[in-house]
Amino acid sequence: QVHLVESGGGLVQAGGSLRLSCAASGSIFRINAMNWYRQAPGKQRELVATITRVGSTNYADSVKGRFTISRDNADNTVYLQMNSLKFEDTAVYYCNALVGLALEWGQGTQVTVSS
Repeated sequence: QVHLVESGGGLVQAGGSLRLSCAASGSIFRINAMNWYRQAPGKQRELVATITRVGSTNYADSVKGRFTISRDNADNTVYLQMNSLKFEDTAVYYCNALVGLALEWGQGTQVTVSS
């Protein structure tokens, strides 16, 4: 019922910035919260940031102060602004939506941070 498509990943130098986008389509009025997750090689998938339907946000300690999650309701898009990127941020980033009581996932976008 809700389709999510991530974009904006790529290669960036340490200390640089990148903005990820997650475009939602379908029954967007049923979305209660949206999240960004990431999964690095050999690691478990990690919750990075959350935004609720009323605009409350939360962040993992590892990214707090560097990453910002936001919404553009007109475009039905959620963003993840990533600043001061570190090598440890290298991962596939996924957006996720709580649609009613169900979870929907995007396909992921690769972020690689290097010197």
